Amino acid sequence: MTGKRKHLFHVRRLRAVLLVGLALAALAGGGYLIYKYVWRSPQHPALLRWFDEPASRAELASSFDAPCPGYPFLAPSSGLVGGLPWNSTAAPYNLLNPHPGIDIFGAGAPGTIPVYAAYDGMLTREADWVATVIIRHDDPLHPGETIWTYYTHMADQTGVESYIVPAFPPGTYEKPVQQGTLLGYQGLYNGGSYLIGMHLHFSIVKSNPDGSYKNEAIFHNTLDPTPYLGLALNAADSPTFPQRCLPPP
Repeated sequence: MTGKRKHLFHVRRLRAVLLVGLALAALAGGGYLIYKYVWRSPQHPALLRWFDEPASRAELASSFDAPCPGYPFLAPSSGLVGGLPWNSTAAPYNLLNPHPGIDIFGAGAPGTIPVYAAYDGMLTREADWVATVIIRHDDPLHPGETIWTYYTHMADQTGVESYIVPAFPPGTYEKPVQQGTLLGYQGLYNGGSYLIGMHLHFSIVKSNPDGSYKNEAIFHNTLDPTPYLGLALNAADSPTFPQRCLPPP
């Protein structure tokens, strides 16, 4: 083996060792390193503080008992509301497929931070959904059109224990709920693809022509939640924390 090849071999081996080390550290840290190193972005200093400085959470968190004046939707959970906002391109998202919803990071143990229905509608939990529900609504900003609100990560890290309340078992279809109905609790489940910090992922999803919901994972199938919640939730608007209600429209 030539000197150059030996050098490349050692560089590649060192890179592999570092990647394995980071993966093991992430497993030990319950997803902390995912946020600290993978999602590090100057656009989201509040998110970094949330994980780096737990004592700062009280000053960063928001909680809403009612919709902001003049806006239809209730913020579905409490904590760092929009800590990762809609339209964010921070990893694992990118310019081609930005974050299709908002993340609300709760301060507490998994399975203890409540998640509520943002608006009146008809709830569905597909038979294979461990941590997710979706609610169909008549769009309050565009009457006669159908939109959906999507709520996920409501289970433990393994997916064995769901944090969705028993009233909505798998295979629930078109069950009426009212704004403020308890749906479940923030969790850690992400399908096993990578570790995450505890939060609720919430998005507003467009409908197909037949009224069914579109694929929430595709950014262009979702709507900016700002005009529905009356909070600064679009990354393009550089949200500040704690969140405060915007002036009535």
